[in-house]
Amino acid sequence: MSRTILITGATGTVSTALMDALQDADVRLRALVRDPAKADGLRERGVEVAAGDLDDPRSLPAAFEGVQDLWLLVPNGPRTPEHNMNAMWAAREAGVERVVRLSVVGAAHDAPSRSARLHALSDREVEQCGMSWTILRPHWFMQNLLNEAGDVAGGDAFSLNMAGARLGMIDARDIAECAARVLLDDPGVHHGRTYTLTGPSSLTFGEVAERFTAALDRPVGYRPVSDDAKREALLGNGVPSWIVDMLEEYARAYTSGWGDFTTGTVADLLGRPPRDVADFVRDHAPAFCH
Repeated sequence: MSRTILITGATGTVSTALMDALQDADVRLRALVRDPAKADGLRERGVEVAAGDLDDPRSLPAAFEGVQDLWLLVPNGPRTPEHNMNAMWAAREAGVERVVRLSVVGAAHDAPSRSARLHALSDREVEQCGMSWTILRPHWFMQNLLNEAGDVAGGDAFSLNMAGARLGMIDARDIAECAARVLLDDPGVHHGRTYTLTGPSSLTFGEVAERFTAALDRPVGYRPVSDDAKREALLGNGVPSWIVDMLEEYARAYTSGWGDFTTGTVADLLGRPPRDVADFVRDHAPAFCH
């Protein structure tokens, strides 16, 4: 009998890519959504839609009923541990057998970012849940570069407050395919494992710009800016102050060398190397062009 996988964060980048990766697998996909009336796109893909809100634990039991595997993705924010707790309680009550949780790179009680510290609390809860569990800790998403698409398309450079930081950035599609691999394997294969997922190389954003230049066949540069300049731009675009603070903490950590590493985990799980930034840019070229 095929297993039922409940997908949380169903409209997000990684969860959407995960559903793509699982589309032809012998599993039943159920997506947790706040408003089923806005989920026609999921239904068209053959995904069952279940109403529920991680803000409200009373809304969750029906969505978790009959689920064997939980893909647990909660958004970054001050309520991250609460949302994780509500999902884990619903999973325990429903008899869910396995939890695969998307955490963040470097999650630890002494991490330099509030996001990583909050996610460490949730990771610990999952580790003690009594179910089969696996935690994925991905590095900086290449998809974050899409936030700079307007500058790249409309000019000759993009700007970040990352100075000369090196990052082992990863394509979210590789994260999703790793998650799919874990969910399709027997629950015992990956139980108790925490996987740190990165791309193939640790790059500066100057080197990223060089890959843009090669992939788009026109000059693209990188202009480092100050934390204050980036903060002003983000707040001006309506980004909540908590998120702006979190991003600044990450930028400072990365500038200090915190993100300068790679792992071979993606290749180990998928049997192929992870996508390079050049692959990402070529695949998303229309977003970066006029």
